[in-house]
Amino acid sequence: MTHLLAGDELPLFFRALEETPPVSIRLNPVKRLPEGQEPAGERVQWCQEGVYLSQRPVFTLDPVFHAGAYYVQEASSMFLCEALRQTVDRSVPLRVLDLCAAPGGKSTLIADFIGPDGLLVANETIRSRAGVLRENIEKWGYANVAVTSGEAEDFARAPGFFDVVVTDAPCSGEGMFRKDPDSTGEWSPENVAVCSARQKRILASAVECLKPGGILVYSTCTYNKEENTDNVSWLSAGFPLELRKLRVPEQWGITETEGGYQFYPHKTRGEGFFIAVLQKTGGEVHKTADANFKNLSAIPKVSVPLVSGWMKKNAELRYFQTASGEIMALPEKWIGEFSVLEKLVRLKWFGVNVGEIKGKDMIPSHALALCHQISTEIQHLDTDRTQALRFLKKETIELPEDIRNGWTLVRHHGLNLGWIKVMPGRMNNYLPQDRRIRMDIA
Repeated sequence: MTHLLAGDELPLFFRALEETPPVSIRLNPVKRLPEGQEPAGERVQWCQEGVYLSQRPVFTLDPVFHAGAYYVQEASSMFLCEALRQTVDRSVPLRVLDLCAAPGGKSTLIADFIGPDGLLVANETIRSRAGVLRENIEKWGYANVAVTSGEAEDFARAPGFFDVVVTDAPCSGEGMFRKDPDSTGEWSPENVAVCSARQKRILASAVECLKPGGILVYSTCTYNKEENTDNVSWLSAGFPLELRKLRVPEQWGITETEGGYQFYPHKTRGEGFFIAVLQKTGGEVHKTADANFKNLSAIPKVSVPLVSGWMKKNAELRYFQTASGEIMALPEKWIGEFSVLEKLVRLKWFGVNVGEIKGKDMIPSHALALCHQISTEIQHLDTDRTQALRFLKKETIELPEDIRNGWTLVRHHGLNLGWIKVMPGRMNNYLPQDRRIRMDIA
């Protein structure tokens, strides 16, 4: 840091590391809370959906957090929103790969950026982390998403496939030392060198699967040049890439470097972060083949009305099922792209898991309850905070006398939380066991 920060900046930097980290969230633009219910606080300057909170609440005990109304995200990393806004053409549907996606903060931001007309592939190489990525993607509610767990090299087998590749690469984590002091024990010069080499391997594959004219975003949560500007120089020298400059107001406190943009905690209200944007100037464009799945099959035509009745009437979806019987709803326009992805990686979840058919009935999934495409005509039960938390603890909740038997959406502030099934004299709570609250709600 003595090489990176001159004069009075170094003591200011170290003093900032002793301060309490700011708390920030990013609101879901589709799952809006009623007027007066949105959290109050200063907005993040470079992301209109970002909000600073005055203190850190217990997010686990906030029902709208479980509904996907907001994501708890570090403010500096929300700058991805501004970087994409300045460099990516949104006038056409986009295919975007988030190559190192877990736990999902940047993926959900990208999903908002491309909207329902694009295609997002949220990939996490470490399979043990893919589960939390899938959970956060499901909460956010879009159907035009594939969650995958593959290596960067897997995507290089589809050269020129993506319009945008975001690579928030695994790094030495220097920018997180204030937020996670224990991580300082894992730092060493040797680990920096290992991270830099691993980042180069990942970035080489990222460039390969990017189409000509496409945008590569490279970011880390660290400070050193080896993992940041040196890697950007390596990219520019060895690949057909041009560095893109961004318009950054001086009052934001972001430091422009020779290869990107650096966030320091003594200058910006956030943690340490680095980001660079490059545009590909050559290469080939991938040609999407006809939809031909190996492990998914179209559901029988007689079952389509049974499944589609759970979705909005204008939803342009096609329904497929896995070998285990799970039904997936995929956007019609991206079927060919999903079929390409299926051949690239072994572990993947496509679109929305709608549920499964048993006999003449459809058993809806939890993901369906959280999806933007779910029908608004399904019976629902609005709950107060106490009842909502009881549902989220997978307990029995009180039912009104006039409620009909059958599948019912439990809601809070108009946002879906999950399913119950009402039966004569009782109800079953269908919240997945791994999603239930284990804290005391008193």
